[in-house]
Amino acid sequence: MMQVEDVFRDLPTLETERTVLRKITINDAKDLFDYCSDEEVARYTSWYPHQTIDDSFLFINAVLPLYQEGQISPWGIEHKETDKLIGTCGFVSWVTKHARAEIGYALSRQYWNQGLMTEIVRNIIDFGFNTMQLVRLEARCHVDNIASARVMEKSSMQLEGILRKHMLIKGEHQDLKLYFHH
Repeated sequence: MMQVEDVFRDLPTLETERTVLRKITINDAKDLFDYCSDEEVARYTSWYPHQTIDDSFLFINAVLPLYQEGQISPWGIEHKETDKLIGTCGFVSWVTKHARAEIGYALSRQYWNQGLMTEIVRNIIDFGFNTMQLVRLEARCHVDNIASARVMEKSSMQLEGILRKHMLIKGEHQDLKLYFHH
């Protein structure tokens, strides 16, 4: 059976037409803060907008040990034209016994509605099925997050249903749409 460390021991760099998916570094703090401080970007996420760059450093310092320990960890999304970090994406859970994993993502608002996240999610789906040998891949979004739902649908994921009062997020139990690919 595939183990998490088999894949994440050294997070591979992936490439799409317009982006490079790579490890996040301490040098990404300013770029990370630029989009994580945007209330619109954080609106449907489980995290609050970053108030200061210290919040961005805290996030990075939580991610770096995951890389070192070979645990599930996010890719930073670097835009090829600007060399800026414009988002994060990757697996948020992986149940190896059942060959099932879940993905999540966030993207700077100035790159919305350009098909970038669909391009990236399709790449991650391929990685999941080819490298991680998944049988099922899932993603969830807030019921009102039309843009995220559209990314999943354009990435050939299907709506499985609504998870009622599924997660306590920002003080409220939220309904989430569950999408899957198999």
